[in-house]
Amino acid sequence: MSQASSWEQILDYSNRANPYPFYTELRETPVTRLQDGSYLVSGYAEIAALLHDPRVSSDITRNPAAAAAGAVGGNGDETGISPTFLSMDPPDHDKYRRIAMRHFGPPTTPGRVAGLEPRITEIATELIDNMAGRTSIDIVDDLAYPLPVTVICELLGVPPGDEQRFRVWIDIALQSTDPGVDPETQQKKRVEAGKELRSFMEELVETHRQAPGNDLLSAMATDDGPEGRMSAEQLVGTGLLLLIAGHETTVNLIANGALTLLRHPHELQRLRDDPELAIPMVEELLRYEPPVHFIPFRTALDDINIAGTTIPAGSSLTLLLAAGNRDPAHVPDPDLFIPDRPNNQHLGFGGGIHLCFGAPMARLEAQIALTEFATRLENPRLADDPPPYRPSPFLRGPSHLPIHIDGVTAHH
Repeated sequence: MSQASSWEQILDYSNRANPYPFYTELRETPVTRLQDGSYLVSGYAEIAALLHDPRVSSDITRNPAAAAAGAVGGNGDETGISPTFLSMDPPDHDKYRRIAMRHFGPPTTPGRVAGLEPRITEIATELIDNMAGRTSIDIVDDLAYPLPVTVICELLGVPPGDEQRFRVWIDIALQSTDPGVDPETQQKKRVEAGKELRSFMEELVETHRQAPGNDLLSAMATDDGPEGRMSAEQLVGTGLLLLIAGHETTVNLIANGALTLLRHPHELQRLRDDPELAIPMVEELLRYEPPVHFIPFRTALDDINIAGTTIPAGSSLTLLLAAGNRDPAHVPDPDLFIPDRPNNQHLGFGGGIHLCFGAPMARLEAQIALTEFATRLENPRLADDPPPYRPSPFLRGPSHLPIHIDGVTAHH
């Protein structure tokens, strides 16, 4: 039997707790061609260049690997969910992203995220308060999951209690993105979860259209901005994108952050003594333990010469953000966790025109959650190291993070 390649080792669940040595091996050849004709890109400079290169398409319908994996949505797709701006190229990408951003951030709604800070703090405080009287807690179930899911539900206008309806479908949908799962099973899981999620969001959109509130979904469903409204199909797809991406990656960011701090008790104490450290520390976590490890299904629209390799037009690309973040050609001592690392340019939110839509909110949630975690839990310590991980090598984070504590201090 031949030895598994570095990429196969990364996809192998047994290496989920520490895939970084295999990223180091891949960086020896920053642009690697796989046997199926697709390419892996692992160097920081090469990834950053391709994220900004208009010759690289995000249109998933153009991607041969996505078609082979049954991951292409759109007309004729069995789920009926239309592609969103996440998997579009300009000019459609720019138009639909502007329509959504109009209600979420600058220039039209610059105060939306900043205005969430008191409510995010209130939710985090309540979650930590609920840990009082216990000696064993699960950081994922008790903090990292409920905080961002509550915030995104309130922001979108999802009724309390509906989280239990969509959580199971989202878990199934995310399993369909696991490259370690065979294409037939991926397709079956994607269609199964997609139909349920589409019905859920269609019902929610119609409710908000009939009786709009002061939430993001109502704004997108009823506002006639300069570029008009999204179609009903676009609105359902965009609502699902914001619902899922609006919490799944932040769950991993908070859980990976708590795990990293518990493995670095000196840095945990520094955050406890100086909560302002949370701002640069979250940037370092996005570099050191990013919640999104790679971006699959990008397509070369032309021959692209990079790092001494020609990527032929039509080839599928996977951009390995986690490898680029630890590229020693870009950052000194890349395998060290340095919370106040200067000039910390990372790929934690991707880059280019597809830079993470919700990055400002994710940063704020992680800063608040990890500060509450550091300053209020008495003597927190890991129960298991490494903890169990979620199946996906793409959205990587613990499925549970059990810890022991001696108590909970009051919120100040």
